Amino acid sequence: MKLEVKTTSKQTVQPSSPTPPRLKTFHLSLLDQLILPPYAPLILFYPNSQHGVVSSSSRLNVLKSSLSETLNRFYPLAGTLSSDDLTIDCDDRGANFVEARADCTMTRFLTQPDLLSLPNLLPVDPAGPMVEPRHVSNFQVTEFACGGIAIGICISHKILDGAALGTFLKAWTTTAAVEEEKETSSALIDPEFVAGTLFPARGSHWLRDASMPMWGSFFKTGKCVTRRIVFDSPAILSLKSRSKSPASRVEIISALLWKSIMAVTQKPSVLTHMVNLRNRVSPPLSRNTVGNLLWISSAKHDPKTEHPFKPSALGELAGKVRESISKIDCGFVGRLIGAERESAMAETFDGIVEMKTKEGADFVGVSSWCRLGFYGSDFGWGKPVWVSSYGLEGSVFLNLVMLADTPCGEGVEAWVTMDEEEMAAVARNEEMLEFAKFDPSPLVNLTSG
Repeated sequence: MKLEVKTTSKQTVQPSSPTPPRLKTFHLSLLDQLILPPYAPLILFYPNSQHGVVSSSSRLNVLKSSLSETLNRFYPLAGTLSSDDLTIDCDDRGANFVEARADCTMTRFLTQPDLLSLPNLLPVDPAGPMVEPRHVSNFQVTEFACGGIAIGICISHKILDGAALGTFLKAWTTTAAVEEEKETSSALIDPEFVAGTLFPARGSHWLRDASMPMWGSFFKTGKCVTRRIVFDSPAILSLKSRSKSPASRVEIISALLWKSIMAVTQKPSVLTHMVNLRNRVSPPLSRNTVGNLLWISSAKHDPKTEHPFKPSALGELAGKVRESISKIDCGFVGRLIGAERESAMAETFDGIVEMKTKEGADFVGVSSWCRLGFYGSDFGWGKPVWVSSYGLEGSVFLNLVMLADTPCGEGVEAWVTMDEEEMAAVARNEEMLEFAKFDPSPLVNLTSG
């Protein structure tokens, strides 16, 4: 169902202590230029039953107080993004914080949520340009008629990737637990800001400009739609067994979606993954490292020369996905950090663009938010029953897949955006219907995944 939301309050939450003068300018890294979308939106749904007698005002006080303390340690998130997108002015202007009310109960909305209504639960337009004063961090707390709340988060993608967002959320919830005396101060999480040292931008937009031809070549025109395709744990185990491959759940789901899309388009195809570099640096970086520590892997397949529908095809496609990701290893990351960084980056872009220009390849871009801990976000009134992205619509778009955990942590919820007619054909694919559920209610208790 569609959702109407009314804003009741707008304010800013500032860090509880001023940022030292030596930290007033935060330099973004070169890799922070790679991501096109302005935000990494996330919505956490908490039903009323999980916070019992805790009042709405008490919950808001906990969220604001713990956010203020967390911003001390994540100080760039309390600042504003410069007009040149190269630095953050750590001026302690604070985080944009919106309070709102929804016109229905959470249960009613989540029975069959309208994905295009989800941006109403976010503090800013997640796909639009940043507006002045260009707050790095934006939050919205929406109370449903039943007393349940949704926390919508839009933090600039210029400083946080999915892993860093998970670190921030864990830090925020841990701070709330410390304030409520449910944790000791030793549990507090300190971020590490080393991305700008490893990948200095040096005042240049080189990576943004170099990657634009790649991104631009894969934009499509038409009418797009976003659907949720959910795979429970038994389905994933069956897929792995059928493929006879050592693929991870992310790799096997990527392969199945890729296979199903190629069955519709009948075109050569490039599948990219955004690969977390933290464990691929030597020595590995802390999991609390903040920034966009990502690079692009790419796999290609031509259904005209490599039949994607023979019995072994799923395993072969999963193998291609796995192999492409494995190439982003310590040696390659060493090139990204070292003197060869521009040539290594250009090789990635040129290789992908060549597949498009010479072979007419279609594009599927995958990112994974699995294992990032979003479902563990407990501010003191229980864990979220659903963690969501939002639905896209428009006439210019990319084929995008965002993979996320199901509540139990073993299944996969795929948010897929693609051409409306092609999506309808994918939804009729027998293999997809055998293993997946299209747009199930988030309230369905997928105990097995």
